[in-house]
Amino acid sequence: MISVIVADDHPIVRAGIVGILEQEPDMRVVAEVNSGEEAAEAAAGLAPDVVLMDLRMPGIGGVEATRRIVDAASARVLVFTTYEDDDQILAAIEAGASGYQVKAAPPAELVAAVRAVAAGQTVLAPSIAAQLVSRAQDAARSTPPPGSNMPRLTAREHEVLRWVADGLSNPEIAARLRIGESTVKTHLLHAFEKLEVRDRTRAVTRAMELGLL
Repeated sequence: MISVIVADDHPIVRAGIVGILEQEPDMRVVAEVNSGEEAAEAAAGLAPDVVLMDLRMPGIGGVEATRRIVDAASARVLVFTTYEDDDQILAAIEAGASGYQVKAAPPAELVAAVRAVAAGQTVLAPSIAAQLVSRAQDAARSTPPPGSNMPRLTAREHEVLRWVADGLSNPEIAARLRIGESTVKTHLLHAFEKLEVRDRTRAVTRAMELGLL
């Protein structure tokens, strides 16, 4: 059973989201909150699998709430919002969000995203991914010349990171590459260190910004 906290300051929207999730036999909404502070407090107390997080809420807002939840390792966060501007996307990802889904998405996509994030995968809505690719292409055009401090990934680290960008979990990557899951984790940790990031989602976006993916 996937336990979920729904954080949104619009009661009607929140009720609609809860209704969608509670129709699924493998999901249970354990709390509904309407601010960033309440989301962080509820996650700390209930330790759900996923917090479905709006960004524009009273108080600290969704980005800071995401950072607090991820730092405390109390849940994985799936951002679910109307807004698609670059600053909000990157701020949420840098805060540690495991995915970014827009409210215009069909209910089936929301449900699938919650399941994927609960399983440890990274989820980006197609419109969000397209914006990140555009940013990555802009960054690639201004890539520093050889001999600069550009991170250098090994061929296998690059390959593992590419599969992460495609949404595969560590066991799935291990099966594709015919290596152990612990080896996949080791490659990812080395990539994290070189890219100066802490999680899979930010590793992918950072590699894209640098033109490495």
